[in-house]
Amino acid sequence: MRKRVRNIKNFFYPLGMATLIGFFAILITFPSVQFRKIDIAAFEFLGGNAFVDSLSLLGEQWVIMTVSVALIVYLWVHRKNYRGMLFVFLAAGVGNILNQLLKRIYDRERPDFPHGLESFSFPSGHAMVGLLYLFTAAYFITEHLGSKLAKWLVWTAAAALACGIGLSRIAGGEHYFSDVLAGWCAGYSWFVAVAVWYEMRERFYREHLQKQAKRTTG
Repeated sequence: MRKRVRNIKNFFYPLGMATLIGFFAILITFPSVQFRKIDIAAFEFLGGNAFVDSLSLLGEQWVIMTVSVALIVYLWVHRKNYRGMLFVFLAAGVGNILNQLLKRIYDRERPDFPHGLESFSFPSGHAMVGLLYLFTAAYFITEHLGSKLAKWLVWTAAAALACGIGLSRIAGGEHYFSDVLAGWCAGYSWFVAVAVWYEMRERFYREHLQKQAKRTTG
């Protein structure tokens, strides 16, 4: 447990703060001519790529819901980890609500090739919530893995899929690159916030049990 807490302090905190700052930096700069050029260049590079576009399926609401519910059931039946179940709800469920609120706040229109989509564009829901559910799954899959290599492979796969889901929205013309980048930043920052809460609650619970045990034996 102490090792995991140190990992939180040494990695999650600073990177989560960096992505939070990055989100607001994108928010301020995405209307600029320079960022508009980056958005256009990204679409010219990825637009029409059928393979990348197909990865969008992994960020659909029904996929996210299916994986999240399966993870909640697993944590309930096999681990009796009720705080873990709340972790999944806060990350994927509340994260999705947060994304919808951000879209309504900033009201950015989608690109000129929206394929009939009528919702707002900033930040990308696929990028944000896709990262959230994949990272949450990776978090609990690796929680009890002893092999560092296995942990590295799981996290690498989660990060690669999250990147693919985000880039698919550029390839399909549903989002600007700035929408996707902001979605990744917001998603990771929210994931870190939930993970830190979970770690603190776990530590508090363990310390509480230790105190009770000492009182009983004393």
